[in-house]
Amino acid sequence: MRRSTQIALVGVMFLTILVSMATGALAGGLAGYYLAQRTVANLKIPAITSVVAPSAEKPLGLQIAPTQAPLSVSPTTGGPKDSTSEIMISAVKKVAPAVVTVLNIGETIDLNDKKSNGSGSGVIISQEGYILTNNHVVEGARSLAVIFSDSSRHDAELVGADPLSDVAVIRIKDKVPAIATLGDSSILLPGEQVLTIGSPLGNFRNTVTAGVVSAVNRSVGDLEGLIQTDASINRGNSGGPLINLRGEVVGINTLVVRGQSLLTGDSAEGLGFAVPSSIFKNISEQLIKTGEIKYPYLGIRYTMIDGDVAAQRNLALQNGALVAGVEKGTPAESAGLKVDDIITAVNGKSLVQENSLRYVLTQYKPGDAVKLTVLREKKELSLSVTLATRPQLLNPKP
Repeated sequence: MRRSTQIALVGVMFLTILVSMATGALAGGLAGYYLAQRTVANLKIPAITSVVAPSAEKPLGLQIAPTQAPLSVSPTTGGPKDSTSEIMISAVKKVAPAVVTVLNIGETIDLNDKKSNGSGSGVIISQEGYILTNNHVVEGARSLAVIFSDSSRHDAELVGADPLSDVAVIRIKDKVPAIATLGDSSILLPGEQVLTIGSPLGNFRNTVTAGVVSAVNRSVGDLEGLIQTDASINRGNSGGPLINLRGEVVGINTLVVRGQSLLTGDSAEGLGFAVPSSIFKNISEQLIKTGEIKYPYLGIRYTMIDGDVAAQRNLALQNGALVAGVEKGTPAESAGLKVDDIITAVNGKSLVQENSLRYVLTQYKPGDAVKLTVLREKKELSLSVTLATRPQLLNPKP
């Protein structure tokens, strides 16, 4: 009797535990379901919208004046993107409608009336139909035409060109789809992200590539003050815009260095260069106004000093313009400049890494008087010089 009573008590206790566990699970499940329903009810689920094709979007009317607007991200449809991708997409949308393919129709090359044609890129900079491109894109053309992003073709005419800076302006008389905003290249910093838009190989219109500013104020041959970038640039990209993430044109792509170095045998990769807005803006304005460029002229041959030049010549300075020759009958000779003089400043503006002599002199006009700060045999001199008009020479130095 006592043993059966104990067994019964154990059974009752076990049953009680099972009932408690089941009741707790049921209560927990109901509570979880209630909370989940409240959470779902409070969520705002965006409605599904249709994706608009880029060709259906209305082109933006962009302003020419440089801006310093803060970065902003426009809403987009599609899959998830990080903030950098959104900013890049927004920047491209602002500029792409103003980017064109430039067609250079050249001379007849055989009896079958075949013509030597070339192509590059350009960007519309005014409502009056002015388009910025490279001199080498339009050089030697019998006629010019442009193709808009919508594939329509329009005749163009040459307004003016400047081989020294590799900048040219052409014009169309038809209505333009958009104009680009010009940015301030002087505030670009190495490492800053930039984008290029153009027509590589002439067929792939509005191709976008991305990279960073590798360096500023680079010299390649006779071209000075260039922006160096690692964004991919190919044949046909010449004349197209280099833009910042605000969607402003800060450069015009002009060349890319490829192949092996004759000195080291190393292959060059990712060496693209663009004419900065600080140079092309003034030049394009002059070309539009007069059709030609009149550069101030000093009359010297020189080398911009950097670390390598300073080491090779055992110079104490790491920047400035080292005079290699003085032309006869020029402002430089009249002012008393001599070979091996180092010009360190023009009107107090130092010729540091960001300021080449040519770039600084382009801020003045022929006939302007300037003061040169010159280092001669460790002595600092101040020389006054009146700038002349640069003649059309094969060696285009100031």
